[in-house]
Amino acid sequence: MGKKFVLIAGMNLHIAETMGELLENRGYEVRMVCSGVDIEQCIRTRAPDLLVLSEIMPRKNGFELCAELKKNKSTKNIPVILVGEAVGGRTCFHFAGRATEADDFIVGPAETRSLLEAVERLAT
Repeated sequence: MGKKFVLIAGMNLHIAETMGELLENRGYEVRMVCSGVDIEQCIRTRAPDLLVLSEIMPRKNGFELCAELKKNKSTKNIPVILVGEAVGGRTCFHFAGRATEADDFIVGPAETRSLLEAVERLAT
């Protein structure tokens, strides 16, 4: 069996590269894309084993995209980790994320241990 494929989407370049390197060092295959449109095109080409999705993206935010993916029969089973800044507080971010049916929520990209734990739990 090959490496698990993780799609990192919507993060700024520095954060995406840091996350990507961290996951690659743990044996994951990683691809990074910028916008919701790029994500949708990538998923049509090859569905990821896991999607790490920023709440803030151009054109379509992470909450909207996650909700759309979870409503679509062909993508609803892709695990999604939403990463956000929790401007209104951690509780507000988690509440908004639950409405999208995201599988996990991480506040702030600096929570490396939380990210790794979530990826290892969900990319099965």
